[in-house]
Amino acid sequence: MTSAPPSKPSLPTLDYAFTISATIGQPISAGRHAQGERLHIPILSGRVEGPRLQGTILPGGSDWPLIRPDGTSEISASYSMRADDGTLIFVQNQGLRVSSPEVLARLRQGQPVDPSEYYFFATPRFDAPDGPHHWLRDTVFLSSIAPSSEGITIAVYAVR
Repeated sequence: MTSAPPSKPSLPTLDYAFTISATIGQPISAGRHAQGERLHIPILSGRVEGPRLQGTILPGGSDWPLIRPDGTSEISASYSMRADDGTLIFVQNQGLRVSSPEVLARLRQGQPVDPSEYYFFATPRFDAPDGPHHWLRDTVFLSSIAPSSEGITIAVYAVR
């Protein structure tokens, strides 16, 4: 009796889905503790544009990053978007921003920093109702994030 050779997991690829351009408010410190400093960053508004989704970022969301003692940010954002067809979609985005102390200082001063100088990625999850946007809840995503003049830009890729 021969057994079948073990199968290899597929090699993932990334397909660009859309970009989120969000306007954010000023960070507010929620205090320091043993793991670092917790911030509250209000998500004020924004736009979603791309080949797979278009819509608006609704006010009222927040990012609650934990800034670790080494300067690494553990991203934890929750917000809502409304697709252009009116569908409400809930977003949870967990990730990391890692950089040298020098790059972190430049980012905090709002200076332009080339994305190759830091690591800023997250894994957004979407809660969408049945209908044309259900694919969002049935797909794993990876996002690449960069500061922008008004807030943050998030390029979202479907993992295939």
